[in-house]
Amino acid sequence: MSILIDENTRLLVQGITGSEGTFHAKACIEYGTKVVAGCPPGKGGQMWEDKVPVFNGVKEAVNETGANASIIFVPAALAADAIFESADAGISPIVCITEGIPTSDMIAVSHYLKDKDIRLIGPNCPGILSPGKCKAGIMPTGATAPGKVGLCSRSGTLTYEITAMLTEAGIGQSTCIGLGGDPIIGTPFIKVLELFNEDPDTEAIVMIGEIGGTAEQAAAEYIKAHVKKPMAAFIAGSSAPPGRRMGHAGAIVTGTAGLASEKKRVLAEAGVRIAESPADIPAKIREAMGV
Repeated sequence: MSILIDENTRLLVQGITGSEGTFHAKACIEYGTKVVAGCPPGKGGQMWEDKVPVFNGVKEAVNETGANASIIFVPAALAADAIFESADAGISPIVCITEGIPTSDMIAVSHYLKDKDIRLIGPNCPGILSPGKCKAGIMPTGATAPGKVGLCSRSGTLTYEITAMLTEAGIGQSTCIGLGGDPIIGTPFIKVLELFNEDPDTEAIVMIGEIGGTAEQAAAEYIKAHVKKPMAAFIAGSSAPPGRRMGHAGAIVTGTAGLASEKKRVLAEAGVRIAESPADIPAKIREAMGV
C-alpha cells in the first residue's frame, strides 16, 4: 500500500497551461499518474496537449472527471484561492508546489481547513511520490523504488538525495512526502507519521527534519506514545548559527528548541535512530529494523 495517493488517484492540475504546470504534468503522466483534468480559469473547453480536458472551475472538473487529488502550480498571489477552491470541491490531498505564498494567506488557509477532512501538502514543497504507483509532485523518479519504508521530509533536496541512497542500498519506499519548508504548512510530521503508522505495508519510517520551529519535538512526543515501527532521522542545519535563516523560511533558530541538537536529543529519547549525515540513513534504518 501507500498513503495519500496510489494507482487509483485521479489528478487535477491547477495551472496546467503554465510552463511549470505543463512540464510537471507531463512528467506525472509519463510516470503513469492518471492526470484527468486541468483548471486555469478562463480557458475551459480546451484540451491540454490534446490529452487532458481543461475546465474553468475545480467543482466542474471534479463533477466531469472524478478528480480526487489536485496539484497547484499557480502564482503565489493566487495560490490560497486555488487551495480554497479545491477544498470546497472536496478534493484531498491537495498538493501545493507554489513557493512564496504570504504568511497571512497561509494563516487563512490553515484556519479554513482546520475542521475539514482535507489533507494539504505544502506549500513550497516537492509533493508526493508513491513509487511504482503515482506521482503528484516534482520529485525525480529515477532514484526511487517500491518498498516498505515511508519517508517524510521538510527538505526537498534532501528528500531526493536520501531516497536515492535508500534505493542504492536496496531499500525501497512505500511513499515519499515533502512537507514543505515554510513556517505554516498544511501537514506537519505528526500527521504523516500517523498515516505511516496505520499503513500495514509501511514497515519503517525515515524522517528528515531541519532547524527552526518545534515540529520535530511534537513528532517525538507522538512517536514515543504511538509509533511502534522502527524509525531513523536526519536533522539538517547542525552548523547553522542562531538567528540566521538557512534556506527555508521556516529554518531559522530563534531559541534552544529550534536547534538541531535539541531536535536530535528528543527524537533519540523517543527511540529514533539519529543519522549524523544523510549517507548514514540507510545503515540507521537497517539498524532500526534489525536487518
